[in-house]
Amino acid sequence: MTPDRETTGPDLVVMSLEPWDDVWRRNQYLVAGLLRERASARVLFVEPVSDPVHAVTRGARPRPGRGLRPAPEVEGVGPRRLWLLEPTKMLPRRVAPHGDERRAAVVVGAARRLGLARPVLWVNDPYGATLARVSGWPTLYDVTDDWTAAARGPAESRRVADSDRYLVENAAAVTVCSPALAARKADARSVVLVTNGVDVERYRRPAPRPADLPAGPTAVYVGTLHADRLDVGLCEETARALDGIGTLVLVGPVALDRDDIDRLRRAGVAVLGARPFHEVPGYLQHADALVVPHVVDEFTDSLDPLKLYEYRAVGRPVVSTPVAGFRDTTDPRVAVAPADGFAAAVRDALVESTRGPTLEPGAGLGPEPDAEPIPTWVRQVALMADVVDAVRRPAPTPR
Repeated sequence: MTPDRETTGPDLVVMSLEPWDDVWRRNQYLVAGLLRERASARVLFVEPVSDPVHAVTRGARPRPGRGLRPAPEVEGVGPRRLWLLEPTKMLPRRVAPHGDERRAAVVVGAARRLGLARPVLWVNDPYGATLARVSGWPTLYDVTDDWTAAARGPAESRRVADSDRYLVENAAAVTVCSPALAARKADARSVVLVTNGVDVERYRRPAPRPADLPAGPTAVYVGTLHADRLDVGLCEETARALDGIGTLVLVGPVALDRDDIDRLRRAGVAVLGARPFHEVPGYLQHADALVVPHVVDEFTDSLDPLKLYEYRAVGRPVVSTPVAGFRDTTDPRVAVAPADGFAAAVRDALVESTRGPTLEPGAGLGPEPDAEPIPTWVRQVALMADVVDAVRRPAPTPR
C-alpha cells in the first residue's frame, strides 16, 4: 500500500461482464481484494441481465433476474458490504430499444436503496456507457476484452463501438488488462495497465486429484468455453490425436452451442463444465499438460488470459497456440505451436509425461527459477486501488 492511499471507501458500483459466482474471474479477485483493503467500502456488483426470451431460443429454462440481494460470504469481507444486482431483460432490442436506459434506472435505484450517494462507477461492460451518462458518477472504464474486434452483427458492432468510444473519451480513468489493449487505446488517451494475476500460494498448495478427471494422461484446459476464444475444430483434432494416449479435458463454464458440444464429445473430449474456483488448482496440478487451443485473431490478441498466470503458477508443461501472453512469456515450460502443429505438440507432451518419474501431488510445483515473476492479485489490487482513488479525487481544475 502506498503511504498516502486511503484505507476507507470509496463505495463502488461495478458493471460486470460476468456474474458473481463460484467461477472467479478478474472482477471478483479485484473487488474482493479492494473490500478487504478498504474497511468501510461497499460494492454494488451489477451482473449481466437475465434474458428469458434469449434463454427460450437456446432451449434453456427462462427465469427472471434475481434482483438486488446480498452476496454470498466472501473470506475477509464483512456481511452486507457486497451486494449483487441481476436485472431482467424482458424483450429484445428490436422490440424494446431502450433496454440500456431501463437497466441504468434499475441500477441507480438500487444504489439509492443501499445509500450509495456518489459511488465510483467501475465499468467493465461497454454497455455501461449509458449508466455513466445517466448517473453522472465518476467513472473508471476497465477494458478487459476488445469487443469492438469481436465477430458480431453490424448493429451490435456499432452499439459496442459507440459505447466504447464514449467511455474512452469521457471516463475519468481507463485501465486495460493487456499491452495490446494499451496500444490500441493509446491514440485516444492515456491508460493504466493492470494485468491479471494469481494467488500463487493457493495454486501451489498440493490439492487432491479431482474424482472426475479421466484416468490416464490428461491435457487440461481451464477457462470459459466460448467460440470467441476456443477453437472447437482444433480441440476435435487434438482429441483424436490423443486417442490411445490420453484425454483432452475442458474445465469451465460452457457457452458453446449444443452442436459444438456434441462435436467435442464425439471426438473424445471430456467436457466437465464449470468448477468452483477453489477446486481449479487440483485440475491444473494433476494434468500431464496444460493447453490453450485458442483462436488467433484480433479479438484474442487483446486478451490477457487469466490462465497464463494460473498455468505458470503450478509449473506444469504448457502447449498454446500463438496467442497474446503465452507467445510472449519467457517461461521455459510454455511451448507455443501454430494450429497446424498444435495437436502433435500436445501428443508429444503427453508421451513425454509418461516417460518421466511419477510425482506425488504437489511435488515440483512452481515455475523454472529463471522465469519472469508472476503477477499476484495482491499487487494488482494495489494498482487498481490507486486508480480508484484518482477517480474519486480528480485533479483540481487549473485556475
